[in-house]
Amino acid sequence: MSSKPLYKRVLLKASGEALMGDQGFGIDVAVADRIASDIAEARAMGVEVGVVVGGGNIFRGVAVASKGGDRVTGDHMGMLATVINALALATSLRKLDIDTVVLSAIAMPEICESFSQRATLSHLAQGRVVIFAGGTGNPFFTTDSAAALRAAEIGAEAIFKGTQVDGIYSADPKKDPTATRFDELTHSEVLGKGLAVMDIAAVALARENHIPIIVFSIHEKGGFAAILTGGGRKTIVHDK
Repeated sequence: MSSKPLYKRVLLKASGEALMGDQGFGIDVAVADRIASDIAEARAMGVEVGVVVGGGNIFRGVAVASKGGDRVTGDHMGMLATVINALALATSLRKLDIDTVVLSAIAMPEICESFSQRATLSHLAQGRVVIFAGGTGNPFFTTDSAAALRAAEIGAEAIFKGTQVDGIYSADPKKDPTATRFDELTHSEVLGKGLAVMDIAAVALARENHIPIIVFSIHEKGGFAAILTGGGRKTIVHDK
């Protein structure tokens, strides 16, 4: 484990569920503050950080579709949920004096700036944390796909997927105590074994662009910084 970060620019994917902590719904500000402090640690090391946040703590488009509603409208509602979460995380980062900007895939100029690759690269070069809201801006794509897409667009050296568990398992370890934990896998193995890490489109996009996916527990304080310097508990998905 070195004291220097292994990556210069990374994309952190945080689920909406992570933001609600032990609550059944919404945003636990204490959790948002802790995730912000982990991002601040990475920034202090000189790592450029982009963030994609999900919206599952507020709304899931597929839930509407499963009850006979319109999937496109449901996904649009889910995108708005990600904007709420992005604004909350940006507030937590600004409390720590971290210069932060929210860029949305859907134009809402009164609330935040619109996403463009050029603007993003400019903000990162100026040391800002960039939070990407609104998913990809398209229905039928998850925020996992948005994370892989934004990572490719900004030339991120790795996607850090913060989850509820400390890596990739053969089954949900909370439901199956016999689940096997993997230290490393290839993108193709993840797809072939049908492991529920990120959706298929996201893993395929990461594979195509040779971007490693590092899966770790978002609830482990300091875990993000530890992995950035080669330590910590995680599963790495990469080309071998």
